[in-house]
Amino acid sequence: MTGKVYLVGAGPGDHKLITLRAVELLEKADVVLYDRLVSKKILSMIPESAEKIYVGRAVGDDTTHQNTTNDLMVKYAKLKKNIVRLKGGDPIIFGRGGEEAEFLKEHKIKYEIVPGITSGIGSATYAGIPLTHRKYASSVVFVTGHEDPEKKNEIVKWKNLAKSVDTIVIMMGLSRIDIICKQLISGGMDKNTPVAVIQNGTTPKQKMIKGTVTNIAKKIKDNKIIPPTNIIIGKVVDLSENIGWK
Repeated sequence: MTGKVYLVGAGPGDHKLITLRAVELLEKADVVLYDRLVSKKILSMIPESAEKIYVGRAVGDDTTHQNTTNDLMVKYAKLKKNIVRLKGGDPIIFGRGGEEAEFLKEHKIKYEIVPGITSGIGSATYAGIPLTHRKYASSVVFVTGHEDPEKKNEIVKWKNLAKSVDTIVIMMGLSRIDIICKQLISGGMDKNTPVAVIQNGTTPKQKMIKGTVTNIAKKIKDNKIIPPTNIIIGKVVDLSENIGWK
């Protein structure tokens, strides 16, 4: 018999958006392995009796960092502990939850996956941007702007996305936005297509700037925008003027 690992989404930033199931698991946890984007208010929900271990991975960290996290999950599970692997947003949407579940399965460790509100949805909602809308957007795609450095070729075909989807949500794409926008334009996207960049979405520090695919890279630099951010491209961005509520 082993313990059990819970791959849990902490939500997009606002601690009130964490799920009841996630809170329940935190209260019963023996060990919590938490990421960089989990807020202090959520960490305060962890009982003092639980061991808290930071396993956050920043951009630029080597890929062996994930191996350490995997080993810790197995180590504590074999000690018959209840482990919460706590991730910002949702554990599956660009959160390595799928990889971790595979690893646990291979090592015969019991696990459960608990969804959370991904930042791509949460930040857009708090900014008054509906990712879909009957008049303007019948399709939405979530794309990472920062692919695995071990890949030999980039998988995302930005030129193909330019005219095949109404709303594009880019996560972890701030450093490459200039290249991405140029590829979208090359693929036929209208140069005046609106873009929103939301920094620290759903938190008191939320900040949004808007522009178009032709000028957003400069606006990001001028406004000194830094991660964490979500980038939204499409006509729905303009709706924030009418329905923004934060």
